Amino acid sequence: MNTIEDSINQRIGARIRIERESRGWSLTELAERAGVSRAMIHKIERGESSPTATLLGRLSGAFGISMSMLIARAEMQEGKLLRFADQPVWHDPQSHYLRRHVSPRSDLPIDLVQIELPAGSDIPMPASSYVQARQLIWLQQGELVFVEGDVRHEMQAGDCLELGPPNDCRFINETAQPCVYLVVRLNHVVS
Repeated sequence: MNTIEDSINQRIGARIRIERESRGWSLTELAERAGVSRAMIHKIERGESSPTATLLGRLSGAFGISMSMLIARAEMQEGKLLRFADQPVWHDPQSHYLRRHVSPRSDLPIDLVQIELPAGSDIPMPASSYVQARQLIWLQQGELVFVEGDVRHEMQAGDCLELGPPNDCRFINETAQPCVYLVVRLNHVVS
């Protein structure tokens, strides 16, 4: 892993610890809520292990926030302009999925995230990872199969899908080429 990725993983780990501690949860309590081993959470919080997309989905779901929000809180500074060079990029060490947070950190209840999903990828996400949000998936390039519970959506470039109620889902690239899609997430606004 390079120094930039090491730094990102350390900041994500520190953010997970802050989210956990701000709720008064022990490592054991977070592990039970997320369905992740206590030892793995400990390694991630200390920056000794790189979390996978699936694991970050479980942890963020346990916190009641999106994976996008978790990473944004770890990475981003305030401001109305987020230049391409400053957009947080995260690589899943397992699938090599590439995630770029495009929208600036602000009080707007929306996140815009670009994903590059390598050929042959299959990324499961628990329903808890998007329980308090509405989402759209807008396919920019390639083909994507999105499985939402028992429903299979086969998407082509230009297609846009509104996700239904939270359900376990999978992002699948069955082709030999990467696909690129945007996730537009309207976060639940607490009044």
